[in-house]
Amino acid sequence: MPRASIGSFLIVALWTAALARGQSNPGAQPTAEKPEEGIPVTDPLVISKCGTCHTKDAKGNLTRISWERATPEGWEEAIKRMIRQNGVALTPAEARSIVKYLATYHGLAPEEAKPVMYMAEHRILDETNIPNDDVRGACTNCHAFGRPLSWRRTKEEWKLLTNLHVALYATADTAFRHGLHAYAPGGNAPLVMGAMGGAPLLPVDAALDFLGKSAPLHTPEWAAWRARMRAPKIAGRWLVSADVPGRGRYYGEMQVEPGAADDEFITRVSLTSVKDGSKLSRSGTGLVYAGYSWRGRSKGTGPAGSSPDVSAEAREAMFISPDQLSADGRWYWGEYQEFGFDVKLERATSEPKLFGLDRVALKTGSQSARVRVLGDNLPAQLAASDLDFGSGVTVRRVVSHTAGEVVAELDVAADALPGKRDVSLRRAVLTGGLAVYDRVDYIKVVPDSALAHLGSEVHPKGLQQFEAIGYQRGEDGKSHTADDVELGPVDVNWSVEEFLSMYGDDDKDFVGTLSPTGLFTPALDGPNPKRKFSRNNYGDIWVVATAKNEKGMDGRPLVGKSYLVVTVPLYIKWDQPEVGQ
Repeated sequence: MPRASIGSFLIVALWTAALARGQSNPGAQPTAEKPEEGIPVTDPLVISKCGTCHTKDAKGNLTRISWERATPEGWEEAIKRMIRQNGVALTPAEARSIVKYLATYHGLAPEEAKPVMYMAEHRILDETNIPNDDVRGACTNCHAFGRPLSWRRTKEEWKLLTNLHVALYATADTAFRHGLHAYAPGGNAPLVMGAMGGAPLLPVDAALDFLGKSAPLHTPEWAAWRARMRAPKIAGRWLVSADVPGRGRYYGEMQVEPGAADDEFITRVSLTSVKDGSKLSRSGTGLVYAGYSWRGRSKGTGPAGSSPDVSAEAREAMFISPDQLSADGRWYWGEYQEFGFDVKLERATSEPKLFGLDRVALKTGSQSARVRVLGDNLPAQLAASDLDFGSGVTVRRVVSHTAGEVVAELDVAADALPGKRDVSLRRAVLTGGLAVYDRVDYIKVVPDSALAHLGSEVHPKGLQQFEAIGYQRGEDGKSHTADDVELGPVDVNWSVEEFLSMYGDDDKDFVGTLSPTGLFTPALDGPNPKRKFSRNNYGDIWVVATAKNEKGMDGRPLVGKSYLVVTVPLYIKWDQPEVGQ
């Protein structure tokens, strides 16, 4: 039998066997699943604006809407699509009101939203939550996996979503069927055999199976949160610690005042740079969805000409703890949201609090090292014995102290055990506030892979800030393992190297420039007559950090690298800012 015929015979045999397994009992009737209960819509505006297409039933459910839940960004995008494609007429105020209602009463529980906060915070990271290659191929060819995981739907709604993808996007059907190894007889539909010899599955089936189980409409977390949800009582004074790549750490406070509604607020922020003592003030507004999900805007006044510009107008995305005593998130700005503050907030009380230190690491054998301990409501009377920096670290003396800062001189024993220490001032504790190390074993450039965009006067550039972070090898004595100790930024010289991907590669000469502070600025967009074939200035390079003062075991300076892709601008932005928060 010819080889092609053998292959066809095997495919037919597999297909027939799969059908036989599905029809092993021809007389049996398939058991219909009981329809899932929806979440009734009670808001008059949503019913008025959405109910003309989304039919209301006797229980108050609107078709589609009542069987879905999402983050504020998810509902915002859905409403934008309704306006753009279906002609829904909304004023900006109406659109924001609808987003507020749906994101609160058809939203996510805190436990569901926290794992996908990186989407709202506009962080670029490697997603480790994709279960297998089938799901990866079906979902992430076009967008991050955090996007579907920002929703909760019934199984039927997940299936309807895939139908919508096929209807709207030409490449969706290919992605849903991509990368399979066999084909159904007489057609072009590829097959992959299911687990334990089950029926054939397409990648889209694997994705639907995963999402139906991992992101269902009804969950214990949502049921519990609907009962617990309460209006945000966050007015008052909050303590802020913030890190800005390229600018260092800031400490200060945020005053939160009530706004026009019980979930709206006005903010005033005062921050001080640990690096140079410069002051920064910000003011803005915020809205809390579902009792925990902060979205806001603020603008600052501060040092002129700084890069990144920490006074720039920023969007804010923060997760407020369910007990409303702490919060964390990102305040971001830039044409590609590439700059931002990584922020942590704690509610201020009458008790002493510790923010952090101006030095996050000390080397073994250090003598009389001055460290500033930054905090709030620190005691007026203070002795060296009130401070504790952990084993092997001795407080020689307190140099000075105020209600917000203590300056202490420390000695670190030569045989002190490397690792993180808790710092305490009486009952106030800063967990893992100080690292002790014997040497810097390697440096890591962050982000370790990045994207920058060419630009012009028409299309703004997308910049990228890099930092070099030192690490100690950790208790296991091996570098690049889970127990390695982060030591904070390292003083380095910055440079670029060619990422060789073809013969005669010359990208590093054209893609852009890297500043002494690690800020990459892309070149201009458009054909470049100086390049071969007048190519655009895109390309990929290594961003290299060479330590000024730290050397490896071989006596050579430590070096870290990051892979940078410089690509074309985002030429078209489909956005409707009037719908946004």
